[in-house]
Amino acid sequence: MAQDAQSIADQVELLLEELAVTGGVRAGNIIVMGVSTSEVQGHRIGTSGTEKVAEQIYEGVRKAQARLGFHAVWQCCEHLNRALVVEREIAEAQGWTEVSAVPVPKAGGSMAAYAYRQLNEPCLVEAVQVHAGIDIGETMIGMHLRPVAVPLRPTIRSIGQARVNMAMTRPRLIGGARAVYTATEDSGTAGVKAPPTSCD
Repeated sequence: MAQDAQSIADQVELLLEELAVTGGVRAGNIIVMGVSTSEVQGHRIGTSGTEKVAEQIYEGVRKAQARLGFHAVWQCCEHLNRALVVEREIAEAQGWTEVSAVPVPKAGGSMAAYAYRQLNEPCLVEAVQVHAGIDIGETMIGMHLRPVAVPLRPTIRSIGQARVNMAMTRPRLIGGARAVYTATEDSGTAGVKAPPTSCD
């Protein structure tokens, strides 16, 4: 069991490294983590949460944070309206709206409950718009991503039995046919390509 648990932490750490490289996540950026520990175990979301899995996922995030310098926020389940666990310092710096609740496994989810207890000064916020995210178990993190969300395909497609999806975000493109999206020495240069986008 310990070897399996350790592999979860390693896989999460690798996913975050991929997201940082592919998604352009920099130190100080914020990543939302949506996690169903039930799905990781092969059960339907919200039915069999366990903090043993949460502990390993948190460890993988913590190790990646130590090297990459991003901040993590943790999505609660729908019982808490998908509020997010975050360090109070980050919430105040971002101007996020705080809500009054303490996540527990049966109302908030095992992952959010575990993360809440690990932070220095945790609080819950109502909503965020962050730079990127990882969704382990199809928990639907899209509501917490900045526009415009761009899906990424990780090399690791599952953690345990849970499907994994990732997304980065990019600024909206504005202006139209004459707009330039990349700075050049010659500001009059025409035909500069826009950043790549994705379509279904």
